[in-house]
Amino acid sequence: MSEELDDHSATGLEAEKERRLNDIARRRSSGSEPYPYRFDRSHSLADVRSAHGHLEAGTETDAQVALAGRVMLKRDQGKLIFLTIQDRTNQLQLFVSKAVVGDEQFDDIAALDLGDWVGAHGTVMTTRKGELSVKTTAVVLLSKAVRPLPDKWHGLTDTDTRYRQRYADLIMNESSRRAFAVRHEIIASFRRTLAGQGFIEVETPVLHVEAGGAHARPFLTHHNALDMQLFLRIALELHLKRLIVGGMERVYEIGRVFRNEGISPRHNPEFTMIELYQAFADYSDVMAITETLITNAAVDATGSSVVMIDEKPVDLAKPWRRVRMIDLVTEATGVEVHPSQPRAQLVELASRHSVKVEAQWGPGKIIEELFEATSEAALREPTFVTGHPVEISPLARVDRNDAHLTERFELFVGGRELANGYSELNDPVEQRQRFEEEEKSKAAGNLEAGTVDEDYLRALEFGMPPTGGLGIGIDRVAILLAGAASIKDVILFPTLRPEVFEQ
Repeated sequence: MSEELDDHSATGLEAEKERRLNDIARRRSSGSEPYPYRFDRSHSLADVRSAHGHLEAGTETDAQVALAGRVMLKRDQGKLIFLTIQDRTNQLQLFVSKAVVGDEQFDDIAALDLGDWVGAHGTVMTTRKGELSVKTTAVVLLSKAVRPLPDKWHGLTDTDTRYRQRYADLIMNESSRRAFAVRHEIIASFRRTLAGQGFIEVETPVLHVEAGGAHARPFLTHHNALDMQLFLRIALELHLKRLIVGGMERVYEIGRVFRNEGISPRHNPEFTMIELYQAFADYSDVMAITETLITNAAVDATGSSVVMIDEKPVDLAKPWRRVRMIDLVTEATGVEVHPSQPRAQLVELASRHSVKVEAQWGPGKIIEELFEATSEAALREPTFVTGHPVEISPLARVDRNDAHLTERFELFVGGRELANGYSELNDPVEQRQRFEEEEKSKAAGNLEAGTVDEDYLRALEFGMPPTGGLGIGIDRVAILLAGAASIKDVILFPTLRPEVFEQ
């Protein structure tokens, strides 16, 4: 465990905690409660800055406010104390005069520590140097911080500590607070955009009898009362399409999904997706929705449709490139590829590009692996990769012009996949055949392959209209728009190895 937060030896930390615990005891013995039940705040710090940020230096007002925040800086100048407090929205200075608050309260304020939460009553003013402040008439301790904050000069930079102790990261790092504000705005923007297009937000089960809707290894669990094995969902898809069968026409869900896979800067075993399904549409309609959703989110979350990719500005409002997977592989390798060609030719091409081929892979899967090895990382500006082979797209409709390909797309930005969508397969006979092929693949050792979902097939037999579907990885969109380096920077509590606490 990192010692960065403590900025003390173990002995020093314990001594500092003991000093603060003694301060709690002192306050209680004098009749003051260091953990009161509530505080009536009249304004956020941003409210005060918005209303009074124009004041000239040396101005006093009669605007009374009640504020609350965490003490981040304290300067004691004899009969004056300056406290900088921080809430969710901003920072602001409290101007504390002994002549105003009296000797006893002044001493209590002087005994405050960095990290303490306080409430303050007073009037808005500016100092002679022009610093917007609140001239306090009373300061009350709202929560005593027993553990000291990280060293103010070095901040909190150790990444493992930041991810494990997100609470400390959010206290100390404005960049982290901004990343999660951007994430919030992305989700809010998605909801506004879809509401404007007539979509209904729904909730579907997290516990599934069949693990379907994606190629991924699931987490297993057991339901004791029913004595049955269940899976944590790996996608939202199959239940949402049941709702299209039921006539809901335009539905979406924002939800957590779980995949029993490795951890990397792009992957976390639990992550957030939005999936939507639109009746009477195909994959071209869904590509248009994808552009609208992400471009609107960029503007709503950052104020601009321009994002930085490889330190270069890219305007998301410009039309996005659309190109087939097989054409990208052909460009990268100089050899034309297609799922209809003999498997041996693709195996030989894969070998030339250091792509290991598994025995159970068909031509379509080999082409996908070649794409990932030769082309994916080069897709920096927004690109819809289309025309995935049938073999790797068990839920997508066959391309109306090429029976070996599907009407599917994946969106890549900055070399990362952000979205996946297609014209949904709605023929129950063909869907059964696809599921059975998946089941054969699973039996051959592919742990990410699916099984036959009989209830979903029954739903399709009632008739699903032509439908376009989309899934977007919200965490990856947040990485893009927040300018983050890793998925851990946009998930509040990412999955980590267990921490060992000394007894």
